[in-house]
Amino acid sequence: MAFLVSNTMTSPALMVLLCCFLLIANGAHQSEACYGTNQKLQSLQVSAPANQPYLTSYHFRPPQNWINDPNGPMYYKGVYHLFYQYNPLGPLFGDKMIWAHSVSYDLINWIHLSHALCPSGPYDINSCWSGSVTILPGDKPFILYTGIDASGQQVQNLAMPENLSDPLLKDWVKFSGNPVMTPPNGVKDDMFRDPTTAWQAPDGRWRVLVGGQIDNEGMAFVYWSWDFIHWTKLDHPLYSVQETGMWECPDIFPVSINGTIGVDTSVLNPGVKHVLKTSLFSDKHDYYVLGTYDPQMDIFSPDTDFHGNSNDLRYDYGKFYASKTFFDSAKNRRVLWAWANESDSTQDDIDKGWSGVQTVPRAIWLDKSGKQLVQWPVEEIETLRGKQVSIHDKELGSGSIVEVSGITASQVNSFHCILLYISPIYASVIA
Repeated sequence: MAFLVSNTMTSPALMVLLCCFLLIANGAHQSEACYGTNQKLQSLQVSAPANQPYLTSYHFRPPQNWINDPNGPMYYKGVYHLFYQYNPLGPLFGDKMIWAHSVSYDLINWIHLSHALCPSGPYDINSCWSGSVTILPGDKPFILYTGIDASGQQVQNLAMPENLSDPLLKDWVKFSGNPVMTPPNGVKDDMFRDPTTAWQAPDGRWRVLVGGQIDNEGMAFVYWSWDFIHWTKLDHPLYSVQETGMWECPDIFPVSINGTIGVDTSVLNPGVKHVLKTSLFSDKHDYYVLGTYDPQMDIFSPDTDFHGNSNDLRYDYGKFYASKTFFDSAKNRRVLWAWANESDSTQDDIDKGWSGVQTVPRAIWLDKSGKQLVQWPVEEIETLRGKQVSIHDKELGSGSIVEVSGITASQVNSFHCILLYISPIYASVIA
């Protein structure tokens, strides 16, 4: 069945209706179970030992095995969703990665559900890699994700929930017309991945970024679509920088110029500034730059030069990579997730049966100066606090060591430990 979509058609409701109909008409099919089991994230090879005194409590992780990038975090019908890269077969990065899926009502306590996306078709048979979720008008969430196809090529694929009335979104179906994007001319097959959350520009068309590189020039490719199925690449990238290598997990979002209130990804008005973030494969750090997005030209103009090195702004200077934000409509805030890959050896990961955690979710907004972002753990994290231990009027000299009595290191809220380190006059640790 053929469909003709006019370039003058701008009704979002009509386009979403057409999008859903096209998925059905083209025979979307349910994502298959991973390796015969997908109920409790159980490893087929390695079991995590029971006695682990330094097992994380504040930071999200599945019961065992390897995790990396956060994928498609969102708030949908009263439920927070976190998808993430996961190896169901063991605690090391795997040859066939999947999208695991957990839900929460408070961003703190999580329920592990069946896996959302597993290798099943020629377009993702070798892995379901990172991507994002976009909630279209009518509360219709769509996943765009990178599949490693039968030839090892990185392609972009589409999936949607099987049952939109299910707030847990337990089952997902893949579009039988996948892939919806393939590597452009001049781009290597393994340098085209990690689609962003899409945004809708004033002309009614959806835009999405895909990370890549050409001849060591890192860039964010721009694609647009009327119906979220048929995508066209623009002739130029949104932004690019020479000698920065592969741009992984790009992210672009608006922040309010005045105040801490978050805004939806499609908001575009004089009251916002845009953030462009990239995760550089070369040094495994996340960098961001503030600037202006021009929807007519589809270009990003940074406020300051971006170099892709230590001179640029970063969210975090520790183990923090492949970050992803989402707009939390329940509390009007933008929330930041990232993967912390720790510093354990391969043998340590095998011995303990798991590897990697997600950082504590953080609210993020623009500093009053307009020159950098500000972040703080989401307020819900305070529900995990118990005994408070405080140290007052203690001067910390260079290289000094101060013992905090009454708690163990594994009980300390690590974010507040930063205060102990940076404050020369006053320190307060809350466990």
